[in-house]
Amino acid sequence: MRALSKLFIFLASFAMLSACTDPGKNDPAVRGERIHAVCLPCHSTSIYLSSRRKVNSLPELHKEVARWGDYYDPALSAQDIDDVTAYLNKNFYKFDGQNEK
Repeated sequence: MRALSKLFIFLASFAMLSACTDPGKNDPAVRGERIHAVCLPCHSTSIYLSSRRKVNSLPELHKEVARWGDYYDPALSAQDIDDVTAYLNKNFYKFDGQNEK
């Protein structure tokens, strides 16, 4: 019984340590990158760097992510859309303000 208690404490400690060491656990951009992986079979990230891109502000980016998020089954949640928007903005668009145009 004592060995079982020690094993339980060890496993619980390991689980808590693992949860604390995940660097992207609370970072929307990291979560967004993971979610964005479902987009890559249809297109690469090069479309975000095109000089002909149509998205010119953070609100427009959010709207486009939401629009394309409806294509998935299940559709992206509101949190998923926010996270993917954060990822794309941080790594590609780099809009500073909410109303930048």
